[in-house]
Amino acid sequence: EITIVTGVQTCALPILTIKDVAKIANVSPSTVSRVLADNPRISDETKQRVYKAMKKIDYHPNAIARSLVSKITKTIGLILPNTDEDLFVNPFFIQIMRGISHYAQKKGYYIMYTYSNNEDQEVEQIASLINSRRVDGIILAVARKDDKCIAYLKEVDYPFVVIGKPENADGVLWVDNDNFHAMYSVVNYLIQNGERKIAFIGGSPTLNVTINRLEGYKRAMENIGEKLDENMVQVAEFTENSGYDAMKRILSKDSPTAVVTTDDLIAFGASKAISEVSKHHISIIGFNNTPIAEFRNPTLSSVDINSEELGYYAVKLLINKLENEKEDINNYIIDTKLVERDSTQKL
Repeated sequence: EITIVTGVQTCALPILTIKDVAKIANVSPSTVSRVLADNPRISDETKQRVYKAMKKIDYHPNAIARSLVSKITKTIGLILPNTDEDLFVNPFFIQIMRGISHYAQKKGYYIMYTYSNNEDQEVEQIASLINSRRVDGIILAVARKDDKCIAYLKEVDYPFVVIGKPENADGVLWVDNDNFHAMYSVVNYLIQNGERKIAFIGGSPTLNVTINRLEGYKRAMENIGEKLDENMVQVAEFTENSGYDAMKRILSKDSPTAVVTTDDLIAFGASKAISEVSKHHISIIGFNNTPIAEFRNPTLSSVDINSEELGYYAVKLLINKLENEKEDINNYIIDTKLVERDSTQKL
């Protein structure tokens, strides 16, 4: 069976990383990684600066892992943008992990996952995984605007794949849905059912998935002559509480007849706010079609993005690269489908 190993350690003392070494040596973290790997392209002068910096702060790379520098680990690192408190709250990440594990197990690979509080911490964790040679490649679970993780992995030229379309996809392996078209279609579905006053609640505006889905919403509304109403567009974290608060903000300004969200958890919270405040039925649609959507009361209409397939094809692309499989494909677009339930039915 596939083994999932957490990559997080807790310690009362600060954990030193190659970023700390790089700062003292006045070089980039990627240069430190190359020095530790004994890259012949790095000058002796630079190597000595890095070694002195390591000695100064008493930085010690994983000795066992360093001895394995030339060996294949058959392990892939999965970087999740969540804290340990909510890692398993959002079913989306559980579903992509299931898809990843399914294909990885068939190919004899293990998965090591790690999670973080912010993007800078993710970069540090990636650098640590690469530096210690604990993984053969990296899977990023999200794509962001000006993504630091992608920039770093490209800089150090390490195998990786992204679940989400990067801003600059040249030379990058990635898997995603057509998020613009998926949201555009959902809003058009509501419009065809007579809705005109449609609100939008999305995730972080730095996430490419939010950016693309918001553009789909805007385009569909523009096509019917509706100008963008800033009060009808809100940002939320991927939690029920945040979705609840976002919907309350919308309802305090206006009363939409329908709401589209970029995640089911957001939709659950929004639905709760609607039931408390509004006397009228407000259609609501989520994204991800999480299993619980079918069992809520009322049940939630949601866009099935085939999360398991996203994970399955992401690790497939990466393993093909690691095993030098000759394929011209560097990305997959996974189909989506709206699953209609009670939340879009007029009462």
